Amino acid sequence: MAAASVSVSAQTPLRNVVIKTETEAGDDVHICPEEVPVKRDPVVPLTTPVSGLQPLAWSQDHRLAVCTTSSVSLMELVCDVHSSTQELTLHRTSIPVPTEATTLRVGPAAELAKAVETFSTHLDPSIRQVFMADKVMNPSIGTRKGIKYASWSPLGCDFHGRCLLACLTLDHRLTIHNSHKRLEWNTLVDLTQKYGDRLKERGYSRKDNKPPQANLLDFDELQRRFRMQTPLRMEWSSVYTTKQVQPNNTCKDMEMVLLAVLMENGDLVLWKFVLPSLSDAGVTFYDIVESGVTRPSDLAWWEYESTDRRMSGLIVGSEVGPVKIVPVSLSGVKGYFTLRHPVILWKECDEIAVENLKCVPMIHPIKKSSCSLIVASRGCYVFWCLLMISPAGLNVHNSHVAGLHSLPVVSLAISQHSVAVYTCSVDGWIKKLTPTFTENTLIFKQDDMLQPENLSERRIHGIAVSHNGAYIALASTQGMVDGYHPIDRTYQVDFVTLKTSEAAATLLLKSPTQNLYKTADLLDLVRWQILKNKCIPASLLDELDRKIQAVDSPYLWRFKLFLVRILYQSLQTPLTDHCWKPTQEKKVFVRVEEEGAKDKDDDATLPQGEGEPGQVKQEKEILDEQMEEVQAWINAVESHMMRENMKKVLGVVYLNTWIAQNTSIPTCGLVEYLSRDSNDRASEVLIGHIKNKMNKQTFSERCSLCQAVLPFSDHKQAVCKNGHMWLRCVLSYQACQTLTFRRCLLLDTIARLPEPEDPEWIKKILQAPCTLCDSPMI
Repeated sequence: MAAASVSVSAQTPLRNVVIKTETEAGDDVHICPEEVPVKRDPVVPLTTPVSGLQPLAWSQDHRLAVCTTSSVSLMELVCDVHSSTQELTLHRTSIPVPTEATTLRVGPAAELAKAVETFSTHLDPSIRQVFMADKVMNPSIGTRKGIKYASWSPLGCDFHGRCLLACLTLDHRLTIHNSHKRLEWNTLVDLTQKYGDRLKERGYSRKDNKPPQANLLDFDELQRRFRMQTPLRMEWSSVYTTKQVQPNNTCKDMEMVLLAVLMENGDLVLWKFVLPSLSDAGVTFYDIVESGVTRPSDLAWWEYESTDRRMSGLIVGSEVGPVKIVPVSLSGVKGYFTLRHPVILWKECDEIAVENLKCVPMIHPIKKSSCSLIVASRGCYVFWCLLMISPAGLNVHNSHVAGLHSLPVVSLAISQHSVAVYTCSVDGWIKKLTPTFTENTLIFKQDDMLQPENLSERRIHGIAVSHNGAYIALASTQGMVDGYHPIDRTYQVDFVTLKTSEAAATLLLKSPTQNLYKTADLLDLVRWQILKNKCIPASLLDELDRKIQAVDSPYLWRFKLFLVRILYQSLQTPLTDHCWKPTQEKKVFVRVEEEGAKDKDDDATLPQGEGEPGQVKQEKEILDEQMEEVQAWINAVESHMMRENMKKVLGVVYLNTWIAQNTSIPTCGLVEYLSRDSNDRASEVLIGHIKNKMNKQTFSERCSLCQAVLPFSDHKQAVCKNGHMWLRCVLSYQACQTLTFRRCLLLDTIARLPEPEDPEWIKKILQAPCTLCDSPMI
């Protein structure tokens, strides 16, 4: 079998080498078998106990935040195309809890000290006991260390197009963090301090700006000042687009996101983040909304979007039972309406606290209209509410799901794609609720989620579902050992699959996002299947080729490149010899007269075909041929993708240059590179237009060290005649002749940093993700 790389095209699969052609039940991507949960390795140990009521939070960029008593432990799921191991690839970082305690400012220090002394020895026991038991007002009790709650922003909020993280500590410090470079975290802004400064400037007045009539020696006034700046929960809105007037009277689209912070007194403080968030200067106070809830417990955003109307509101739950939606006024946001009055979703004060509040948008399959599903845990029950907007107004349908757990629900998670609700109690049982629509209401199908054996006897503290519903993460601690509680408890995070590889492949082929990076959790399931079976399912490859012939989108080509690269990794032979281990020569002394008899005995007991060097050599040659052909397939697909991206870049260059000028993009080199293929009609037309516009002028790239011309012979690197080599930017194909540049998350390609003198259209090109894997450039 000859392995000629030049004869392999990007469209031709190597069916005679490593691709299975026979039809099997496990290969059909349209037939999804029953989704049986499977535990994936590795198990991530935690050095400190988990903390907070909802200790797990999974972001849209596939990072899991675990709240512990010492830090926020962060685990990033990376679908690594350069690894042949079947385990999950997790990059671990952490954000430590600040060592200094937070002090809320409520007035002059002398006046506060006098109030503390007065109320700690007050003659009225109803006042003295309330003050002494309050951990916020009374500093003598001591503060607890740990993370109370963590919340992720939508995708695209930081400079690299990733998520921001809001952290609330147990001593009521609210900070916003952004990821720096790859595995570093910076504190963007301290909202507790910023809000304290604002309250001090306003004299601790209410929203109506009326100054308080009483001082800190009034117990009610002291309570009010502390409770108005003690955060309980915070949640991010979706990304909004506003119009901003520039100095030259032109309008520019600006993106922003809101962070709603629920205070202990029921106030909702809204903060505005101008995107991308680079510093605390882009974080400003937006509004205060008085919810009217005296004992708030949880918070969630309600965002309704239909063809002609969009609305937003904040869902507030109470410790005594009621749930309501509070209107939020979005000024300057095009197309948004505001609710006129608060909407009561549940009004019974039954002293059952509302926790784990979630809201997910849905499409009603019968009425074909937008609706919202709101779920929350209330003790052992799950409260649900269906909101639908009709010409008659807002329709509210609510009820409870009973009989799920015998103990209170400690955590609740929602899979937004193919909506499913997962609940768990402290006894380790996990239930799955699947909503089924009727004409006017909902019916929930209840299923017990099977757990692996080593998780059945552990106490679960929290669960979280990945962005596309591929995995569920469980934070658990060691249960009873031989009927006794252990002295030292061990905490860990486990990852369990929620979908099969076949179901993940089906979702990837029909993905509405058309982005591999946004579906990395689903990709990891497909990667796992290829590494286990050492082949690409034939039905998946056939369906992918059929879609490429019908649509020919860059996303499908990236998906195909991913499959082939994982196939190449599956053929890699594992390392058996380690370079760091010293070699030990063993001496064997055998008498000459016994050697002959021993060899005969060995030959008699040796199985047929084993130990023959010829057969081992033949298998190695076959494997080498297979790897050569797969590598040729990878090169062919990459070349096709690069050529298509080059045509896209040249199209942008043609549209944004009015006369022949040096745009710093190697236009002539790209034209010459594309001209090598005479069968590409689209390239010929584009090259003809560009040559007419350039009018025989050429602008060659030059080496910054010797000023020699840098020829464009390869899209990955440029080498001058003096041997100086520079890597090329995958987005603009310029030679990166600086010491700093960006690299994609999977370390596939590099991209140069935009220069101040670059025009806006070049800066826009450099903002794109990686051409090969859709990963952000960092």
